[in-house]
Amino acid sequence: MAAGRNPVVEEKDPAIEKLVCIYPERCIGCRACEVACEIEHGGKSFIDVYLIEEARMCVPLNCRHCEEAPCMAVCPVKAIKRDAEGAVIVDSLRCIGCRLCVLACPFGIPTVDKELKIMVKCDMCAERRARGLEPACVATCPADALVYESVEEYQRAKRAATALKIAGSGRESEIKGIIV
Repeated sequence: MAAGRNPVVEEKDPAIEKLVCIYPERCIGCRACEVACEIEHGGKSFIDVYLIEEARMCVPLNCRHCEEAPCMAVCPVKAIKRDAEGAVIVDSLRCIGCRLCVLACPFGIPTVDKELKIMVKCDMCAERRARGLEPACVATCPADALVYESVEEYQRAKRAATALKIAGSGRESEIKGIIV
């Protein structure tokens, strides 16, 4: 190998440390998360709150930053990648607007910006995270329906809530004090 040249090394994507975890049972449908996202991203919200009338519940939905992200796998120009913290992001300079990511996403999250003609999606507020802040939707949610936490923390809280329901206590709001 010539001096000064490095061998090509396949880089492994960083594992995602924290996610915007959704607790739909807490959502009050105020849409503060949508407004915060719009403010943070120049008028475009990357989270939507859906009213599910049959269930009488509101469900906030944003990019899930999948561990095996189908959008990343199908991108022909590798414009979709992970940042240093594991969030799935789009390299707008590489994106060709082919929409394969839109077709591949099981949640229907990626959209193509009509003016820029490239895919846009939630980046978990990369600029805020770089400053040590939570994503805007999480910081704004008055009901804690959106929480920036590790998957392990989310699982622990869900297990504790389930245990309380099984026990018939009706005190699901006390889950923060339970150690599982």
